[in-house]
Amino acid sequence: MKLNTTLALSVLLAAAGGAQAATELVIATVNNGHMIEMQKLTPNFEKANPDIKVKWVTLEEGVLRQRVTTDIATKGGQFDVMTIGMYETPIWARKGWLNEIKADAAYDMDDLLPAIRNGLSVDGKLYAAPFYGESSMLMYRKDLADKAGIKFAERPTWNEVRDAAAKMHDPKNGVYGICLRGKPGWGDNMAFLSTMANSFGAQWFDMAWKPQLETKPWKDTVTMYVDLLKNYGPPGSAANSFNEILALFNEGKCGMWVDATIAASFITDPKQSKVADKVAFAQGPYAVTQKGANWLWAWSLAIPAGTQHTAAAQKFINWATSKEYVQLVAREKGWAAVPTGTRKSTYASPEFLKAAKFAGAEKTAIDSANPNDSTLLKSPYVGVQYAAIPEFQAIGLAVGQQMSSLVAGKTTVDAALKASQVAADREMRKGGYYK
Repeated sequence: MKLNTTLALSVLLAAAGGAQAATELVIATVNNGHMIEMQKLTPNFEKANPDIKVKWVTLEEGVLRQRVTTDIATKGGQFDVMTIGMYETPIWARKGWLNEIKADAAYDMDDLLPAIRNGLSVDGKLYAAPFYGESSMLMYRKDLADKAGIKFAERPTWNEVRDAAAKMHDPKNGVYGICLRGKPGWGDNMAFLSTMANSFGAQWFDMAWKPQLETKPWKDTVTMYVDLLKNYGPPGSAANSFNEILALFNEGKCGMWVDATIAASFITDPKQSKVADKVAFAQGPYAVTQKGANWLWAWSLAIPAGTQHTAAAQKFINWATSKEYVQLVAREKGWAAVPTGTRKSTYASPEFLKAAKFAGAEKTAIDSANPNDSTLLKSPYVGVQYAAIPEFQAIGLAVGQQMSSLVAGKTTVDAALKASQVAADREMRKGGYYK
């Protein structure tokens, strides 16, 4: 009896010890479809790694950026894995805030799309592993375009888009000609507006780092943007971000939408979209140049230098950004639902190409985006829809707030651009770019 009691006690103590030994990985991520799917599939990872438990902190895009930036800059150590993008990765890596991604041999680093891999690397070393990559493109209702006699070029002009918006706009029947981001944020309305401005020949800064927000190309850009939303956009556009517009598009309420290519997998999914079989795609519109007319981004998983669980974090990242993970999603949800924009092997898959009618347009957009040459005039910064300098977060947010106020009818184009120029100039002086 005593032996049995001792044995039972030993088993209990061993179990308790095992439970204590489990590493808790805290992962901060963004609240979009692919990330939510990753959370649902995480038990597969935990089953293969019983010594690791994953805890998710899922946040809206703007809040995520604030939380992870504060945490990493203050060495807070709240998170073991962070979802960050191409903007933060090189800046934070150079500051020594990120651990290098050291994938295992099975990971196949050479399978990553070059544009995406390069954007997440510093001096040839990868500092964030891409979970999905994206560019931007025009998504539209082909049935409405056909009805109005509209035929889009592979890359249409903004004038053509405006004319199409006027023809498709039918608010009495719940259809708005065009839906565009209006919610303020450097990675929100300004991600869209920066690419639009690039195509009008604008730039954020000249070669002396002086802000250029009161130039004619910016004024032309912003004037057309506001006119489009005022005349042909849905009500409340000043508050609309990706998820709000996705919901509108899936309900059949948007004639056109220029946004992240990743949206294509959702709007063509009949389980989510009422217009799944009526959607077509074109490259991001342009005005005077095709340079910088579509952005380049990758939501990626990175390991902050402050984590105590580097090995476990690396294991999770290897799993979540692997070829095998893509196959897992394909088995569970179908090929049209896999995270795209990261691996050559995905676009080489016949099953994927058959399921994803957007695949060709998406890859063309990603391949054509060049962060090192995205403006008509020579610029001193890297980035398509942002300038990869630490000051840009504050500048982009300040300008984004002016643009959102403009869409809401609270200011004028000239006043908004003047306030934007003043805000940008203040940050650049503070940063020591000039006196």
